[in-house]
Amino acid sequence: MDIQLLVVPDCPNAAPTAERLRGVLDGLGMHNIPVTQRTVADQMEAERIGFTGSPTVLIDGRDPFAEPGRPAGPACRVFRTEDGVVGVPGTEQLRRAIVAAL
Repeated sequence: MDIQLLVVPDCPNAAPTAERLRGVLDGLGMHNIPVTQRTVADQMEAERIGFTGSPTVLIDGRDPFAEPGRPAGPACRVFRTEDGVVGVPGTEQLRRAIVAAL
């Protein structure tokens, strides 16, 4: 399994998302799966890779939280979670996305 975390420079939600991802993977016994972080620097790169906001979690190249019609761009992103709209995907959302990708 390939997991990437795409972020914009100085994203305040990068570290919390990385920590939550690691916790979910470890909780699933997937200690050997690395999380690679990549910084998306500008609009051109965002458009080229279909990046729709920071943080974006890709699991095997797929964004499990993609919203149809959302434009590409180096912006902040929000997630609809059990706790409301926040800047980090929920733990259970991440777990479901990882399990679905297995």
